[in-house]
Amino acid sequence: MIDLRNADEIRFAESAALAAVPDGVLMQRAATGLAIACARALESVRGNIAGARVVLLVGSGNNGGDALWAGAQLAGRGCRVDSFAVFDRSHEAGTQALRRAGGHLHRWRPADDRLARLVADADLVVDGIVGIGGAGGLKPEATTLVDLVEDSDAIVVAVDVPSGVGADTGSVVGPAVVADITVTFGAVKPGLVLSPGALHSGAVLLVDIGLLFADPASTRVLESIDVAEWVSEPPADAYKYRRGVVAVAAGSSAYPGAALLAMSAARRGNVGMARFLDRADGVAGLVVNHYPDIVIDGSEPESQERVDAWVCGPGFTGDPVDAITVRAVLAAATPVVLDAGALSVVSQSDDLRTRIAERFAAGLATIVTPHDGEFERLFPGLLASADGRLAAARAAACALRAVVVLKGQATVIAGPDGGCFIDTEGTADLGTAGSGDVLSGLIGAVLAGAWSAGRRTLDDLAEATAAAVWLHGAAGRIAAAQAPVVATDIADSLPAAIRFARFGPVDR
Repeated sequence: MIDLRNADEIRFAESAALAAVPDGVLMQRAATGLAIACARALESVRGNIAGARVVLLVGSGNNGGDALWAGAQLAGRGCRVDSFAVFDRSHEAGTQALRRAGGHLHRWRPADDRLARLVADADLVVDGIVGIGGAGGLKPEATTLVDLVEDSDAIVVAVDVPSGVGADTGSVVGPAVVADITVTFGAVKPGLVLSPGALHSGAVLLVDIGLLFADPASTRVLESIDVAEWVSEPPADAYKYRRGVVAVAAGSSAYPGAALLAMSAARRGNVGMARFLDRADGVAGLVVNHYPDIVIDGSEPESQERVDAWVCGPGFTGDPVDAITVRAVLAAATPVVLDAGALSVVSQSDDLRTRIAERFAAGLATIVTPHDGEFERLFPGLLASADGRLAAARAAACALRAVVVLKGQATVIAGPDGGCFIDTEGTADLGTAGSGDVLSGLIGAVLAGAWSAGRRTLDDLAEATAAAVWLHGAAGRIAAAQAPVVATDIADSLPAAIRFARFGPVDR
């Protein structure tokens, strides 16, 4: 699991570390890690380091100092290093170190075309203009440089955070550097994995500079080893009820396919049984014809005592029976996933919002899975007013007392206690009709397995939800290796995604 730390947490930890080590030690650690990453990048494309042409874009802060010290190390290994100070001052000790190592120091001026020529010929450009202190977009002096870097064929390495990307939010206001590699120090910043910042960060490499954090991280990224815990192999004495039972209320005469997609994922989600709520609309017969292992039941959800988690809403159209179904499912004493049409029902009902809060007070998790449009209907204006998607999802989860899965590039999973996960496994291949139906069925299945295994705290169930989002992304990647992706491909690839989480890459 990867802990994410915001700028305030980094600064606090740096202050404590600076008091405990000699002056300059932290910068030397950062610069050495940066230089190693640059050297490896040069070796990967040139085969050697000596003779490589390196350009440093240097701001006035510590990011510029890291770049200068790293440049001195690269110059010592035979690189030609040209440093351009973007502002009127730069890190003094780093500047002297680069001069001693034989680097070339320049003060950039807009009318000076030396930088454009050197960047055009460079093998590697180091972006050390601004770091975690940068906010609100780049200053005019720096914006011209972004265009020069973008036009270059050089490898672009960002120091800590690409200049122009908000470290905490991933926001990009105006021009911003697009890096091939971001070398970040102490901890990964949320802005490197949140959209749109993630699109500017490239491969993120973490350098440990010895920072210690007093409190657990409130925002994290799951890795495959974490996901494997939620879809582990069944024990030798397992049977269908012990492995978890997931039930789905989905579909309509207008959208029967939504029920099929949700059920396809639910039954593949490592559970012992999948059930379908018969709403007497003809969809149940279609489902069982496709999947004969599904159990059809038309009784009240609250009375279906074998069920460990419910999924509700894919394919609902807003008919009066949909509101009745949502209310009935929320009465079940299990985790409940509300998706698609169920979200529309909740957005129009203060009473159902109250019911979700009551479930939270009783220790029962409700998971809502909105895309941006659905989020806007549930929480009007919040996405626009909040400081980024992470803050919006966190505020929504706190207000609704539910786990909020804000879908999109770098899906955010926010719990009502403020804890969050950011998914980095999903890709644009998931942006296809019915993909959300697959996700909701899968979340329900993973929650059912967790509930059946006795992992019932709200923190556990939020992490289980994040694990399902990861599996959905992994399935999309696996499906994309064969052909352009449709939702049925994602569902069909879920077993391979679970195998990947358990065992790593396997032959397909």
